[in-house]
Amino acid sequence: MDSQRKAGGEGGGGERRQTEEEEAGESDKRSKEQRNKAEKGEKEKGEKEKEKRESRRSVSQYRGGWALTERLAINVSGMRYETQLRTLAQFPDSLLGDPHRRLRYFDPLRNELFLDRNRFCFDAILYFYQSGGRLRRPANVPLDVFMDELRFYELGDDIMARFKEDEGFPKEEPRPLPENELQRKLWMLFEHPESSGGARIIAIISVMVIVVSILIFCLETLPDFRNERELREQHTHPLHHSNPNSTVPHSSVSSVFLDPFFLVETMCIFWFSFELLMRFICSPSKTHFFKDVMNVIDFFAIIPYFVTLGTELAKAKGGTPTMSLAIVRVIRLVRVFRIFKLSRHSKGLQILGQTLKASLRELALLIFFLFIGVILFSSAVYFAEVDNQDTAFTSIPEAFWWAVVSMTTVGYGDMYPVTVGGKLVGSMCAIAGVLTISLPVPVIVSNFSYFYHREMECEDSQEYTHISTSLWEKEEDSEGEGEREREGEEGDYVPLDGDGLKIACA
Repeated sequence: MDSQRKAGGEGGGGERRQTEEEEAGESDKRSKEQRNKAEKGEKEKGEKEKEKRESRRSVSQYRGGWALTERLAINVSGMRYETQLRTLAQFPDSLLGDPHRRLRYFDPLRNELFLDRNRFCFDAILYFYQSGGRLRRPANVPLDVFMDELRFYELGDDIMARFKEDEGFPKEEPRPLPENELQRKLWMLFEHPESSGGARIIAIISVMVIVVSILIFCLETLPDFRNERELREQHTHPLHHSNPNSTVPHSSVSSVFLDPFFLVETMCIFWFSFELLMRFICSPSKTHFFKDVMNVIDFFAIIPYFVTLGTELAKAKGGTPTMSLAIVRVIRLVRVFRIFKLSRHSKGLQILGQTLKASLRELALLIFFLFIGVILFSSAVYFAEVDNQDTAFTSIPEAFWWAVVSMTTVGYGDMYPVTVGGKLVGSMCAIAGVLTISLPVPVIVSNFSYFYHREMECEDSQEYTHISTSLWEKEEDSEGEGEREREGEEGDYVPLDGDGLKIACA
């Protein structure tokens, strides 16, 4: 019995140990599973935190609508370009640099911007962003087309002004206007012909008066009218009074004020004086008014008339003329500069003035080359012809005229060499003149062609209207501010592509 109890006790103890071991194994297994789950949870938690950190980093990178490594595809009339968004973000005030403005042209189906614009111009626009602000117009793109593209991409007034300066445009100085309303209207009427219909009528009248004045100046030199004027001037000259055999009637002295040419000239000068006086009274700055070259020309255009009028009045009162006939004729010759008044209304004369101003260096080179050639060839032809008895080249200064005429290939024939050496010098002079003039002249012609085409292109661009590619441009004018406010309330998030990715915008 004891042995059985002992055996039974040992058997029961083995079963308990076995159950205890099984329970310990199960607990260890559960603890391992719990540890595995905890490790897996921690790993998943770490992965989630890592994803959150990466998402936060990506959002911070996308701050302002661009990412440091994000690329943007731009389709310009079928040609596809790709660039980094940070390249465009260098100029946030431009069309492509502003996420809100470029979003108007985003195609979510193709995940790209589509711009229905000039492809050749876009090469220069993209290089502008890539180079950090260097703008270069392609040689095959007209100036007016490129300027339209610059306005579309909204690069800014500073970039536009710098581009115009590089292209040779004159600086557009602000036009001050008088503060008084009446003076402002009169100033616009006489100074700016394009401002209104009345101003254009004033400009047409001014041009017609200038043409009539120049025509009168030319008709006065016809033989019939010239002889009558010269006889009148000789009769009124002091030396004429000592000649008792004069046949010119005394009534011709007072008839100068009844001369039709003088009357027409008086009416023209009245208009010029009235126009100049009105512009002077209404000018916003008297100092700037006198600095203007056109106003100086207008002033000197009327001075000869008043000098002549004073002289005639002195003669009519029996006084002695204080100026000789030569001085009177020189003063009268100044009237021919009245033709430059047309430059105020003529684009052609303005282009010519701009060309000469831009070509001053080339003109100086041309004169310098001609001066050297004249000295060399006049000296050479003098020593080549000095042994000839009947030579016209009696001195080097006498040969200057021949050298100038030969180098400019005019060749009047009033002076010419007769010896073999003189003819060789003359041949070399003509050839050297052609080569000398041909060097700087193409530059001057190129400048004129540039200014002419620039003016014509700017005029042609005003006749055409480019089609706007913005689908809601009209809505922007009325709802642009409201939309931006609503976007700000939503957290300032805008989609970059078609997948609905939300990117924070600063």
